[in-house]
Amino acid sequence: MGPTQTNRLGRKSYTSPIKTAVSIPDRIFEAAEQYARRRGIPRSQVYAEALARFMAEQESDEELTEALNRVCAEVDTSLDEFGRAAARRVVLPASEW
Repeated sequence: MGPTQTNRLGRKSYTSPIKTAVSIPDRIFEAAEQYARRRGIPRSQVYAEALARFMAEQESDEELTEALNRVCAEVDTSLDEFGRAAARRVVLPASEW
């Protein structure tokens, strides 16, 4: 492995930053530019922090879904007569979970 680097969180990393090109709407680009200027940080740091936050949210959503699935597996989620009657009366559009 190559030499280690220390990232902004003080953690050692064996990789260097990777450059990539992405297409984003002009309004988001301008907002990111202004944000970077106000904070005095590089534009790439703004995008890296935004992506890291997005990925953390996705992971926490997955963890929440797993926790809810565990609870549902342990709890009786069957409908009583009232619930079955109500379900027959309501027509919901199909949705992908």
